[in-house]
Amino acid sequence: MKWLILLVSIAANASASVLIKIAGQPPRQLPSLDRLPGSLLNLPFWAGVILYGVAFLTYAAALARFPLNVVHPVLTSSALAIVAFASVFLFREAFGWEKGLGILLIAAGVGLIASKSS
Repeated sequence: MKWLILLVSIAANASASVLIKIAGQPPRQLPSLDRLPGSLLNLPFWAGVILYGVAFLTYAAALARFPLNVVHPVLTSSALAIVAFASVFLFREAFGWEKGLGILLIAAGVGLIASKSS
């Protein structure tokens, strides 16, 4: 169950980041005071905000079940990898071998940290 909480937190965090990026893409505009009525209807933005809230709550729940030095690196590195891959498919952003190697090295480091701490 504790790993499910952490997985929900990771998925919510990564999804929120992707939704906020979508919210800023034309024709949408991020909320601001000078264009308040239209920006209040930016559903990807508000979905991202809600998912950041879910990510925060599930992160707090995961912290009650895991050591901080496990939860934080697992959450941030997993969300980083998911967002990197999602950005390739959703936004056509570049993904070279350097990014792939970086993600593998981060995963190896986090795996070592998590295996010794949990």
